[in-house]
Amino acid sequence: MSALPHELCPQRYFDDFTVGERFNIPSRTMTEALFAAFQLASGDNHPVHYDVEYCRAHGMPHMLAHGYQVLIQSAAGAGLFPHMVEASLKAFIEQSSRFINPVFVGDTLYPSLTVSELIPGRTTGVLVMRSLITNQRQETVLEGEQRYLLRKTPQT
Repeated sequence: MSALPHELCPQRYFDDFTVGERFNIPSRTMTEALFAAFQLASGDNHPVHYDVEYCRAHGMPHMLAHGYQVLIQSAAGAGLFPHMVEASLKAFIEQSSRFINPVFVGDTLYPSLTVSELIPGRTTGVLVMRSLITNQRQETVLEGEQRYLLRKTPQT
């Protein structure tokens, strides 16, 4: 007895991608519950991230999101990309990011990944994606890069 494939989208390999392709990740409003969940998962306990009155006393409108809390919004797994490369993905090999503007409770974030470079090898290639997160005011809050090692299309 064999299981039927349960793919969300057609499979793609390194050579199926083109520079400039964009993959949007669903937007998310940064709620107090998300801040609490991040604190629980990370163990971070600095009051700038979890004490509203501390933040207001220091001139901020609300709690400030931790940089990693913003970064995880660009996780490719939240969108369709990883479903496209189930057959070809060998590794997520690198990530870098710069935090451009602050994110506070109530901000809505709009993450996207755009293919910025394709570095071919013999049987695999490195797919480089520019990560970008903007807020509801269309301000960039994060920019960075992610690199994935993908198999090339199998020879028939």
